[in-house]
Amino acid sequence: MKILKWFLITFAALTVLGALMTGGLYWYMKDDLPSVAELREVRLQTPMQVYSSDGELIAQFGEIRRIPLRLDEIPATLQEAFLATEDTRFYDHFGIDPIGVARAFFQLMVTGEIQGGGSTITQQLARNFYLSFEQTWTRKIKEAFISLHMESQLSKDEILELYLNKITFGHRAHGVGAAAQVYYGKEVGDLTIAQMAMIAGLPKAPSTMNPISNPERARERRAVVLGRMLDEQVITRDQYENAVKEPVETRFHGPEVTMSAPYLAEMVRAEMVTRYGEDLAYNSGFKVYTTASAKQQRAAQLAVQNNLHAYDERHGYRGPEAILWEAEEDAWQPTQIREYLRDVDALGLTYPAVVLGVQDQQAMVLRGSGEPVTLRWDGLKWARPYMNAERQGAAPQNAAEILKAGHLIRIRLTENGWRLAQLPEPGAAIVALRPQDGGIAAAVGGYSFRISQYNRATQAERQAGSNIKPFIYSAALENGFTLATLVNDAPINQWNPGSGIAWRPRNSPDVYEGPIRVREALAKSKNVVSVRLLRSMGVNTTVEYLTRFGFAFDELPRNESLSLGSASMTPLEIARGYAVFANGGFLVTPYFIERIADASDTTIFQARPAVACVLCETEREVIQAPQVITEQNAFLITQAMNSAVWGGGSWQHKTGWNGTAWRIQRSQPIVRKADRNIVGKTGTTNDVKDTWFSGYVSGLVTTAWVGFDNLERALGSSTMNENLDSSEQEISGVEAGAKTALPMWIEFMETAVQDVSTEPFDVPPGLVSARIDLATGKLSRNSDYTTGFEYFLPGTAPTEYAEEGSSSSNIFDDEDSIF
Repeated sequence: MKILKWFLITFAALTVLGALMTGGLYWYMKDDLPSVAELREVRLQTPMQVYSSDGELIAQFGEIRRIPLRLDEIPATLQEAFLATEDTRFYDHFGIDPIGVARAFFQLMVTGEIQGGGSTITQQLARNFYLSFEQTWTRKIKEAFISLHMESQLSKDEILELYLNKITFGHRAHGVGAAAQVYYGKEVGDLTIAQMAMIAGLPKAPSTMNPISNPERARERRAVVLGRMLDEQVITRDQYENAVKEPVETRFHGPEVTMSAPYLAEMVRAEMVTRYGEDLAYNSGFKVYTTASAKQQRAAQLAVQNNLHAYDERHGYRGPEAILWEAEEDAWQPTQIREYLRDVDALGLTYPAVVLGVQDQQAMVLRGSGEPVTLRWDGLKWARPYMNAERQGAAPQNAAEILKAGHLIRIRLTENGWRLAQLPEPGAAIVALRPQDGGIAAAVGGYSFRISQYNRATQAERQAGSNIKPFIYSAALENGFTLATLVNDAPINQWNPGSGIAWRPRNSPDVYEGPIRVREALAKSKNVVSVRLLRSMGVNTTVEYLTRFGFAFDELPRNESLSLGSASMTPLEIARGYAVFANGGFLVTPYFIERIADASDTTIFQARPAVACVLCETEREVIQAPQVITEQNAFLITQAMNSAVWGGGSWQHKTGWNGTAWRIQRSQPIVRKADRNIVGKTGTTNDVKDTWFSGYVSGLVTTAWVGFDNLERALGSSTMNENLDSSEQEISGVEAGAKTALPMWIEFMETAVQDVSTEPFDVPPGLVSARIDLATGKLSRNSDYTTGFEYFLPGTAPTEYAEEGSSSSNIFDDEDSIF
């Protein structure tokens, strides 16, 4: 009796102590227990998808993919597969399975460590909801409390439904709905028994047992699940045998990116995170539709890449990326080469390859795909040795001078077959805007986003060079000049007492024509004329005027170098400024997100940009962009830049001349669509560190830039190569806006103009037209090649007639005033 009494007292004391300890632990951990609302919440978690304006998928951002399903939408066989594998007594226990606990305790006694296993579905759900996977007593105790709490608040079916929607299956799939889509591209109701077993086996080790990453381990795990399903009589023997034999055929079934636009996609990602925060942006299933069309975006990317390869070829071959074996060493076997090339990325338009051998004027190379490729002489002859930015070696005479067996090289596929290539060193950018509302039609910030994520279209602040001149000339027209005003195109020598040196701005090329009309000076990009125009207005007046185009006041230099483009601007900022001329004087704000839809495809944001319009339709509640210059001023500058493309005067006589952008005339796709309604301006900075071309038709403004990211590095010049055809020879020599950036602009616009307005720029009200003498800028009574019509603001047309054989008397020079 004493022993029994002692036992009962001890048992009671231990019970009370256990209850107190349990209560204390509960009190300590109660803040970790979820509310009923939290338990029941299963939020759709779907990555953000970014689309072109015409619905092509550009990119996907976000780690998790989840498709919530009700329990009655999940096949009973799939449910039973999980129960048979993970928790056969699920409907019998209270959240903690004593048998599983006993097994874990036994493992602790035997090994001295807490082992995995023995967890119920409720415990797994608790762990996936709130806890880490760390094997500690604290975690186990918290897990137990949360499991008991769940069982007290939710029914068994609710817990199972939550589990099947929350559990992780690898490859960013969470829940059985997403797993079915990711691994098989199916709805859960369409899965076979073998596929259900495969999915049910994944929670044990989703990263190492999934059929994409490790098909053999996945097959073994599937067999275990099928065996459990057979033991629990979920399936018959025949079903088991058929399912075990079924091949493990799966691949990642995700939305396929159909258009590569990584720079634009990154712009969208950053903006969405700013608006919504990372969690909502990445996991709410947003569908973001951009302003860019797939066709124009593709054309922009290809133009950037092709143009950079053309530059690189003009400057010579820098040699192989690596040498895998020397001539005296044994050559690698094809299997070794393929294995090596698996770790060498294809970048941009280039593919890695290894030279197998050379013969006279061709070379045999092997790609990583195992495909042998023959590089013929047309694809090799460009490869003069690179010496520096200014010089290249002698033209090669045979393939052995360029390549040797064992060289790791790059090749690219062109319309004329495979061609030796290398990763271009300069950077480049194209950005195209709709001038009516600022919508970005295309944006490319470099050769390859994988090489550099630096978006030169929006982030690279580079000196504008002559691309700034239209804004200087616009200010001049606002301050009394006309397109017919003569300005002295003569060298400037200005002594600076402070530095003890003279400032001598030069034309490029270093040619001077004496008195020249403003229209012709802009078309020919005369530097000294730009300086004289700025001097006439004053630096402060010019700076104030340039801010109308959206340029930051504090970033504009307060000296005469401003007239030559010393101000640093991004391609997007310059395109925005040119849009003012294209749309009749309105400053639009660039934007790239047209619409945002939620996971149910309901529009939650629709862009309402301020638009360029003289008479906006108030009933449509159109927001009008601010008008910053007059419609007449915008038209006159457009006319002058049109001359940069088409020149002026008569080509059959000595008065005929070409502007700096005359190469556009050769582009039949552009000319056929736009006729002569094409406008543009080249730009080149000192020492050729930046090259530009900005131009437009009525429906699209495009800016192109090429330069090195290293601000000190110049683009240089290229040596004439007798192996090049005549068109290639013409673009040899010193790099400049017309030779380096303009070809990229042309290639892009040949595609882009086909789908935009190219209507003539209408003459705005108030302007007058008068026939002038081209030599003097005065009125003319003649109608021959020495004359032409010019537009003037009211009251600014010349009143004097040019007399035959007379010279002009209205030439503006440094000491003159036009007033």
